[in-house]
Formats: sequence, structure tokens, C-alpha cells
Amino acid sequence: MKHKKVLSLLLALAMAGSLAACGGSPPGTAASSEADSTAVTAASGEAAAEETSAPEGEVVVFAAASMTETLNQIKETYEAAHPGVTITCNFDSSGTLKTQIEEGADCDLFLSAGQKQMNQLDIGADPAVNPDGLDFVDGDTRINLLENKVVLCVPEGNPRGIDSFDALAEALKNGDVLLAMGNSDVPVGQYTQKILAYYALDEQALANAGCITYGTNVKEVTTQVTEGSVDCGVIYCTDAFSAGLTVVDAATAEMCGQVIYPAAVLKTAKNPDAARAFLDYLTTGEAMQVFESVGFSPAQ
Repeated sequence: MKHKKVLSLLLALAMAGSLAACGGSPPGTAASSEADSTAVTAASGEAAAEETSAPEGEVVVFAAASMTETLNQIKETYEAAHPGVTITCNFDSSGTLKTQIEEGADCDLFLSAGQKQMNQLDIGADPAVNPDGLDFVDGDTRINLLENKVVLCVPEGNPRGIDSFDALAEALKNGDVLLAMGNSDVPVGQYTQKILAYYALDEQALANAGCITYGTNVKEVTTQVTEGSVDCGVIYCTDAFSAGLTVVDAATAEMCGQVIYPAAVLKTAKNPDAARAFLDYLTTGEAMQVFESVGFSPAQ
């Protein structure tokens, strides 16, 4: 009897050692329940991490005035699909926006109507364009987003009968037309200056003769044409479409070059991840459909 008790004890000890060596616990024991709970907690944590990794918060966008209507429409669609994101837009001439960024204004994403203003903030650009070595642009995010067209528009009824850039050039030489154009620090103004140079016209002499009036951004030029306070104006086709103006001619690349809109997240961005996500969305077919509806096209 005594030997049987010893044998039973040895068998029990052997079974316990076997379980310990396997490092496991029988199903339903406290140890296995604790392990299962730990696994569930870890999985839940990973899922929560994925949810919180989605970009959220405010994205401050500085965009060329010519993008006002399209970008406002796109931002509403984006915010509806991303409840945790708020897109705040500041629209003005690219030159004014560039100056505001340089002076320290909060901006996550810059959408310029010209390469010059973006280059002036990009340390990777030609030093001749960025002589001060300003370093605001995240070069890894910079893209050419859109292309626009420079057009000649006239007020309702076209009272002066201006029907082409050729006709405008002749009228300017004769001094009997009033043209509205952007200031020299505004991309649309710089494109207009190239058109004047193409026709060998002296801008300063024309301005002194009262043949040119200016706007601080493309919207101001558009308003002058809409109100009929000028005989014609040089703006973008997108602004002409939005304002319902009559376009009588479009400038060729030979006259003023391509009108490319670059975009980039800034190195000073307070919410760079959400800004990158929104910039990515602007390149999608859904966003491009809105841009193309007013005359933009994807940059080539």
C-alpha cells in the first residue's frame, strides 16, 4: 500500500513537470484565460493605433486666388469624408501669400499659381530665384498640380470690339484702349508682361499713357472686366468661366509660357501629415474632376 502511494505521487509530479516544460496551461485555466485576454488587448491596441494614425486636425492652405471656387468645393467634399479634419483656406495672389509665409504666417500647404513664388521659398531652387536661401518648401512633397490658360476677356457686349491679342496689341499701340492686368508680383501679371514683351510693347509707357490699370490679384482684374470699367483684361480661363465672362483669345505657350500651379507642404507646417493627405487627395480623379470643370487640367 505504501508503495502504491509513492507511485501515485511520482506520477503526479511527472505530469506537472511535463506541463511546465511545455510552457502551457490546459484550456479553461486561469493562465490560458489571461493569455487570451492579453492577445485581445494587443489586437485592440493595434486597431486603435490604426484609427488614430489617420490624419486629423486643421490644415491651413494658402492658395492662389484663381483656385477659390474649386478649392472651396473640394474642401467641403474632403471634410465630409474626413470628419476629424478641418481645411482652412487663405486665398490671395501668390506673391502676397509667399510674403506672408516668409514673414511667419501659419501655413501647412502652399498652392501657387506660378513657379516663381514657390521657387522663392525653395532652398532647392536656382539661387538666382531664391537669393536669400529661404528654406520653407518640403521638396519631397512638391509637385506640379495643375495647368491653367491665360486668356483675353471683354465686358458684356465687347464695346471696343477687341477680338484677339493681335487686336489688343494694335489698340494699345494706338493708345485707344484700357487694359486691366495684374501687378508685377502677381503671376497673372507676370504672364501678361510676357505677352506685352512678345508684341514689343512698353508696359511702363502704356501705363503712363493711361492705357493700363492694375489689380493686386486675378480676382480684382476679373472684377474690373465684369463691371465694364475697362475695355478688356488678361486673366485665367478658370476665372473667366467662374465669372461668366466672354473669352476672345487664349495666349499660346510661345507668348507667355506654360501656366503651371505647383503645390507643396511646408517644412514649417504644424500638421504636415494631414497636409500631405489632403495634397494626395487633390491629385485624385475626384478632385481633378472639379478642377477640370472650370478649365484647369492636370499638369503635364
